[in-house]
Amino acid sequence: MNQSVGVASIQEEPTNKSPVVAKSQLIVKQLIILCLEMLLALPLGWTLTKFHIGGISWIFGGIAAGTAILQGCRIFYNYAPKPNRIARKVGMGLVGLTVGASNANSDLASLASRIPIFIFLTLFLLLCGSGIGYIYSRLSKTNILTAMLATVPGGVGVMSSIAADYDRNVTLVALVQAIRVTSVVLLIPFIARTSVNDYWNLPTLPLRGALIDFDPAQLTLLAIALLLTGIIIFLAIILNIPAGDFFGALILGATFNFWLNSLPFVNDVHFHAPLLVNIIGQILLGITIGEYWGEKPNFGTKTVGYALMSVVMTLVAGAIAAILAMQLTSWDWLTCLLVTAPGGSAEMILVSLALNHNVEIVTAGHLVRLIAINSSLPLWLFLFRRLDRRWGVENRQ
Repeated sequence: MNQSVGVASIQEEPTNKSPVVAKSQLIVKQLIILCLEMLLALPLGWTLTKFHIGGISWIFGGIAAGTAILQGCRIFYNYAPKPNRIARKVGMGLVGLTVGASNANSDLASLASRIPIFIFLTLFLLLCGSGIGYIYSRLSKTNILTAMLATVPGGVGVMSSIAADYDRNVTLVALVQAIRVTSVVLLIPFIARTSVNDYWNLPTLPLRGALIDFDPAQLTLLAIALLLTGIIIFLAIILNIPAGDFFGALILGATFNFWLNSLPFVNDVHFHAPLLVNIIGQILLGITIGEYWGEKPNFGTKTVGYALMSVVMTLVAGAIAAILAMQLTSWDWLTCLLVTAPGGSAEMILVSLALNHNVEIVTAGHLVRLIAINSSLPLWLFLFRRLDRRWGVENRQ
């Protein structure tokens, strides 16, 4: 068969192939698309750093690349791939590793007395999300479970997966969640400018040669850390643990040096995650958000309008939670905003890391939120389904 190997090879051909062959071809297509997205995201992210967008420029580059490549596949090759959830899990794991390593010397235990405040803020956001979901359901004539999954701040991938498990409108849930996460990721850096005077002058990429440390010892430690991170991601996928990739990798990064130095044959080892790992993690996070934008939902103007309305209400709820946090703590308003922002936990921690602004507080707050949301998911799903049956499905999607 004289067929060139290239982008055109990702176009689907209707053939009667065995499940193993079909699965293998699907994996190859996903890898090709991911490589194209990475190749596009790198120059885009680099360009954004030149405009001093801030320390999470690579996420924005990934969002643009994911959107462009998926749109290109659909328009030019009549192929509509689904968002790559495994790529997001890998990105979460890499970001978790770098954030954990950067917090290795932080005294997170000193924040234990603040756990009740973190839990209170999480419950406040969950209750607000439920109320917003109910309003959204009534106005948009969407069933209550779909509306709740779309508006509760639980992450694009997790909530979309749950919607698929319960045969709800995955695309609608992904749309609302993606709008919310993208809005927060875009707004927070601009808001931060009013608090951090030199924000736009913060270095987003160190000098050449600092992307990775080629010292043999550091390369060996990096290989071990990446291997353990891969195992954590694999277990999170197999066991279907929500946010287990990010949480597990973060714990690994924070305790990696401690466990190494506790070995009898190791002395005074200090591992630091290279910037390249952080950049790749950011790009993967951005790509998966962009892929949800790259899908072609058949939504009308009214549906998108209701989605935007629910996102605005969620952002207002996050701002109110930040005001409550300021009243309950001595933290400055930017720290409170980063702790309560209804965006992705990894993305918000990355913003605080880029600003070098109370990273341990923001990390602790979002870890408590992740644990609280994921541990209470069965209860919330039970309540949402009961409400769904009680009020009936007005417009099942």
